[in-house]
Amino acid sequence: MNLTLLIWRQKDARDKGKMVKYQVSGISEHMSFLEMLDVLNEDLVNKNEEPVAFDHDCREGICGMCSLQINGEAHGPDRRITTCQLHMRTFKDGDTIYIEPFRSKAFPVIKDLIVDRTSFERIQQAGGFISVNTSGNTQDANGILIGKEEADMAMDSATCIGCGACVATCKNSSAMLFVSAKVSQYALLPQGRIEAKDRVKNMIHQMDLEGFGNCTNTGACEVECPKGISLENIARLNREFLKASVK
Repeated sequence: MNLTLLIWRQKDARDKGKMVKYQVSGISEHMSFLEMLDVLNEDLVNKNEEPVAFDHDCREGICGMCSLQINGEAHGPDRRITTCQLHMRTFKDGDTIYIEPFRSKAFPVIKDLIVDRTSFERIQQAGGFISVNTSGNTQDANGILIGKEEADMAMDSATCIGCGACVATCKNSSAMLFVSAKVSQYALLPQGRIEAKDRVKNMIHQMDLEGFGNCTNTGACEVECPKGISLENIARLNREFLKASVK
């Protein structure tokens, strides 16, 4: 395939940035989207031009680093996948593809397509703690009785990879789906109940400090989430926060 790419280029956080047009040719439909960007960057390096900076690590849909806005959609037009799992067979020869970083005040651009998502880490640090002894005199996991339904819901919540697609998709740049997933994976298990009240209050407080917006109730975040994190988690987050706020 021969493709036209319109890519956001920005030297650093202070630079204004702009869209730059590139042409790539000989792209196989079997390539991943990131492999296509590798081809572009190899061509740019051969021309002594600055390659496009973008985040990636595992390239297996696990780490969540490959977060790109592709043709206006977080992780591109497919569903339940990350950018590294998007393949070029999704596109057609001659297509024009718009590639941008995730847009949010709380995700400032570092360079080109790379954004700073340490705000997510600070939210987790604000509440991701349990006082249960997890070393030395520990219980066997099978010795703690947990209902299958609760265990399954906790596991579903824990699949959140913190990529930020929910934030990039929400018109308010809300982090509610991410925060609710992290709160839920603890709140549903007995080990997480000890700090439950402080956790939910601290994480929501930190979320607000980071500048994320509130939930729009449109459900766009669930649609674009590569792991399909359910909106039920946001409802659980609201209930946990209400219980924690009532003295």
